[in-house]
Amino acid sequence: MDVGMRLKMVREKFGLSQRELAKRAGVTNGTISLIEQNRVSPSISSLRKVLEGLPMTLGDFFTFDAEPQHMQVFYRAEELPNLGNERIRLSLVGSAHPKRDMAILSERYEVGADTGPDMLQHEGQEGGIVVSGEIELTVADETRILGAGEAYYFDSRQPHRFRNVGSEVAEVISASTPPSF
Repeated sequence: MDVGMRLKMVREKFGLSQRELAKRAGVTNGTISLIEQNRVSPSISSLRKVLEGLPMTLGDFFTFDAEPQHMQVFYRAEELPNLGNERIRLSLVGSAHPKRDMAILSERYEVGADTGPDMLQHEGQEGGIVVSGEIELTVADETRILGAGEAYYFDSRQPHRFRNVGSEVAEVISASTPPSF
């Protein structure tokens, strides 16, 4: 997916200039311009910060024009939008479902990939289980490396970050409520 083109389309549908969106999001005008030109690939936390200026969740951003014909129940892998980037794949289940009350993600972290330098924080609760590989999870001042079969559950208002510190791709299945994607 072309994140830059999508950001420009969403920004224009909201009737905002690059300068106005930058002001609302608390970032520089240059940041918006570089993202829209695909000269930088924003981290998840950076894109979230930009979207706060709309306001819009990551899930809304990636499915902005999606209008389901009916209540879809089953999803093929290729129907799950990727909310991540080239290093982290975050496949969202039920993205176009109206009044979605939770976010279910299939997450794939390349070796060395992380959710960015800024700790994530949002309303609600979050939990998941590591399917393969290893994930380092930091929640507030606690850090732990979780391997296949291990799990986590926490209040997501606490600052948190995910990082693949292992030597192979890490896969996680997670859920959060209310949906922050």
